[in-house]
Amino acid sequence: MPQLAANLTTMFNEWPFLERFGAAAEAGFKAVEFLFPYDYSTQEIARRLTDNRLTLALFNLPPGDWAAGDRGLAALAGREEEFRSGIDRALDYVAATGAKQVHMMAGIADRSSAEARTNYRRRIANVTERFGREGVTVLLEPINDRDMPGYFLNDFGFAAGLIEELALPNLRLQFDVYHRQIMHGDVTVALRSLMPIIGHVQVASVPSRNEPASGELNYPFLFNTLDALGYEGFVGCEYMPRAGTLNGLGWLSSMTAVRQ
Repeated sequence: MPQLAANLTTMFNEWPFLERFGAAAEAGFKAVEFLFPYDYSTQEIARRLTDNRLTLALFNLPPGDWAAGDRGLAALAGREEEFRSGIDRALDYVAATGAKQVHMMAGIADRSSAEARTNYRRRIANVTERFGREGVTVLLEPINDRDMPGYFLNDFGFAAGLIEELALPNLRLQFDVYHRQIMHGDVTVALRSLMPIIGHVQVASVPSRNEPASGELNYPFLFNTLDALGYEGFVGCEYMPRAGTLNGLGWLSSMTAVRQ
C-alpha cells in the first residue's frame, strides 16, 4: 500500500484548519497535503507538522486571487511580478516545513494561444530553477474542464509531452486519478506508461469525488498496480467525505482486506 497523505483542504473540515493536523494524525495519517497555507504563518504550519509528527507531502504555489476566479498564474500574461512574489512566498513555507514537492497551477487561459504557451514554459523554467536549489520538485497537474472550466493544463498528453521535452530534473507529473478518469479514462495504462515521470498521485471516487471506495473505478486494483509499478511516492486523499471524515475512513481497512 502506498504512503497516504490526508488532504486537509478537502478532509477533516469538521475542524478549523490548524486543528486538522492533529485530527489527521489521530486518525492514523503520517503525512498531509493541502492547497494553500498562506492564511497562516510559516511558524504555525511548521509547528502543527512537528507537534503531530507529520510529513508535508505537497502544497500549491500561490494561485493569484482565488476569490476573483484565478486558478494559478503560470500561463497568464502581465502577472510576472505577482508570480515572482508567489515563488518567494512559497519558498518561505518550504524552508519552514521541509516540503519536497510543490504544485504550480497553470491558470485559466487558452492553450491554443502561443503567448500562453510561451508564458507557461518560461515560468516552468523559472520555478524549477528556483526550487531546484532547495532540492524541491515542481509538479504539473492536468485538471478536468468540468471542475475547472477553461483551465490551461487540461490534457495529460500535453503535460507529459512538455515534461519529457523540457527534461528538467525536478519537474514531474501530478497524476490525479479522478481528473484522469474524467478527461481520458484508461487509468491503468496511463499509470504504467507515465510512471517514469509521475511524482505524486491523488485519489477520489468518480464521478462523485468522495471516498475512493465506490463509483466507477476499482481502487483495490489501482493500488495493487501502484505497488506493482514500484511507486514509492505519496498518494494524496483529495476527496470530499460523503458523511463526515471519520465516518468515511472505513475505506482504508476495507481496501486492505480486499487486496489481501
